[in-house]
Amino acid sequence: MKDDIERNLGEQPIARIMAESDLTPHDLVQSSTLHITHKMVTRACKGRRLTSNSKAKVLEALNQTTEKTHAMKELFTY
Repeated sequence: MKDDIERNLGEQPIARIMAESDLTPHDLVQSSTLHITHKMVTRACKGRRLTSNSKAKVLEALNQTTEKTHAMKELFTY
């Protein structure tokens, strides 16, 4: 097992974007047409490393909820 991969990366920019828009993880889950969970969104905000598939789902949910077009590099620092 490799322990050299950092999994907790600190608060991510998505947390700031959601706070500025007064959004909660529930808002993203509720408006998404994809299968995402509250836990997935919360982990994205806290900086827990997500798979690229999960990151794409969170990105799409955020874009759909805010009706803006954010890029992946705006949401995550990894």
